[in-house]
Amino acid sequence: MAVRITDLCISCDVCLGECPTSSIVNAKDNPTDNNYYYVDPATCSECIGDADSPLCQAACPISDCIVWDLAFDQANKEHFESNQLYVLDEDLQYNQPSHSEISMNDRKSGNIECIIK
Repeated sequence: MAVRITDLCISCDVCLGECPTSSIVNAKDNPTDNNYYYVDPATCSECIGDADSPLCQAACPISDCIVWDLAFDQANKEHFESNQLYVLDEDLQYNQPSHSEISMNDRKSGNIECIIK
């Protein structure tokens, strides 16, 4: 995983077309029943191989709407499984790529500006 959409989302649809892995769903399809868009942590690739930084965040017109999250890997499995921000399928592989240059502090704080150029 890597990014998460917060409740600052205005449902403008800009991010939907930017995601190369189709990991973003609109508020109507948000499995958490929150009234804003959702990024599926099991499929988000942080745009690795497609761009230098998350395309959804670069396109988003709202500051701090799309933020870093922890890497979707075995080390952070409990974070995703015990958090109401996510709805996950059974038997997931916790092995999504992540930008290793983003510190754990930046991920925990949601500081996406640390990589956006």
